[in-house]
Amino acid sequence: MQSGDPPKEGQPLLIVLSGPSGAGKDAVLTRMRELGHQLHYTVTATTRAQRPLERDGVDYIFLTSQRFDRMVSQDGFLEWAQVYGHRYGVPKKQVRDALRAGKDTVIKTDVQGAATIRRQTPDALLIFLVPPTLEELEPRLRQRKTEGDVDMELRLRTARAEMGHAAMFDHVVVNHDGRLDEAVQRLVEIIAAEKRRDPPRRASL
Repeated sequence: MQSGDPPKEGQPLLIVLSGPSGAGKDAVLTRMRELGHQLHYTVTATTRAQRPLERDGVDYIFLTSQRFDRMVSQDGFLEWAQVYGHRYGVPKKQVRDALRAGKDTVIKTDVQGAATIRRQTPDALLIFLVPPTLEELEPRLRQRKTEGDVDMELRLRTARAEMGHAAMFDHVVVNHDGRLDEAVQRLVEIIAAEKRRDPPRRASL
């Protein structure tokens, strides 16, 4: 949803999309934007270096360690964590403002972050995006060419552990190679069904 769009009818949803590295979270959300699905896409803040083609404020909010520390001290994050040597956080004000404006809001985070949000907002809708098998993760990560061999092994070990937390989520969506639109359509169907839920989920911060 663009900033000038009118608020939607009914209760806005807080949607948390999680999954291991390589599951395709960024690709799914990018495709949803391209197709014009009306959501507020929360931009995560991070202390890691900006990669080629990434846009500050669009792909991530790139912060210095000092600025990140300041936001932590001011309770500025809905959740934050250190992941693979860098810190990531979901700006609380961004999410709160979107929900108050009546916008269905999606947050991309890891399993640890999803658990933190569930504790704070039990009515959040948690969706877990996974590859068909763990064996498919390694080639996906290697194709990204953003991790060294040591980091790759850490990410694969972490992914195996994260896959064991699927039961914590409300829905699991499988993202098959070459079938991105199918995963997007499944997410859209889940969100539409949740919007019809009675009683509705009540996301509040």
